[in-house]
Amino acid sequence: MTSPPAPDPAHDEAHGGGLGARLNWLRAAVLGANDGVVSTAGLVVGVAGATESRAALLTAGLSGLLAGSMSMAAGEYVSVSSQRDSEKAALAQEKRELRERPEAELDELTGLLAARGLSPDVAREAAEQLTARDALRAHARVELGIDPDALTDPWHAAGASFLAFTVGALLPLLAIVLPPASARLWVTVLSVLAALTFTGWWSARLGSAPTGPAILRNAAGGALAMAVTYGAGSLLGAAGV
Repeated sequence: MTSPPAPDPAHDEAHGGGLGARLNWLRAAVLGANDGVVSTAGLVVGVAGATESRAALLTAGLSGLLAGSMSMAAGEYVSVSSQRDSEKAALAQEKRELRERPEAELDELTGLLAARGLSPDVAREAAEQLTARDALRAHARVELGIDPDALTDPWHAAGASFLAFTVGALLPLLAIVLPPASARLWVTVLSVLAALTFTGWWSARLGSAPTGPAILRNAAGGALAMAVTYGAGSLLGAAGV
């Protein structure tokens, strides 16, 4: 007996709900980390353009870190809570329809399966088997695209955003306050660009997307944000504000 061929690493794909869950986590983590890096870097670099005071830089950086992390967590919680409420409402409606008109729902499921390429007879048989096993789960997955066992978790999303933002914000904060005044700006800029290059590469790899465009978008956006805020801070500092 010949052994089955080994899996091809180049064809390592994620399928179904696993991919959706991973992309949801990836979205929150990458957005949180990028926002932490870029917003805090822009803040401290802007302050550095106006003053060399380490105390002022630390105060501004810590304030930005705390405000940003809480804002990200709260925003993600509200957003995902709304999504979860919508999912629960859709499941409740589907449950009610299954109770009130089961035959119509069976016909609907048959039609949905047939639309995916099954022959009418096979679609009918599959719909009957799925309905007999768990009608609500079948309709949730086929009709609504929802996994009843894996509804979005607002607390998980909020925690991921809070943690990701905090970790991202710590890098520019430490980079601006630890080096001597003569080197802190360039240390911060280079550290931020390196971090954004990494998060761009990481997000693209986990999402199975091209790495080049993701890295370029991240690095260019961060560089532009720091240039604008540094210019504004320098003008305000020169004006004695």
